[in-house]
Amino acid sequence: MLILSRKTDQAIKIGDDITITIIDIHGDQVKIGVDAPRDVKVFRQEVFNAIKTENTAAASVNTDKILGLSKILNK
Repeated sequence: MLILSRKTDQAIKIGDDITITIIDIHGDQVKIGVDAPRDVKVFRQEVFNAIKTENTAAASVNTDKILGLSKILNK
């Protein structure tokens, strides 16, 4: 992990297309701005974890039950 020190209004570049700017520092809270192309998904870590958990749960659905329901509905 790279650790950098920045002050308000200073930025960090990631590649050519992504800029992270420190917007405000107040106590133990830091507000940052992320400027990235629209095709780059940017999430807070807890949101990313929730999405990953939901995707894993959706992928592990018992397809036998779905096929059984499909047969009932198609009668």
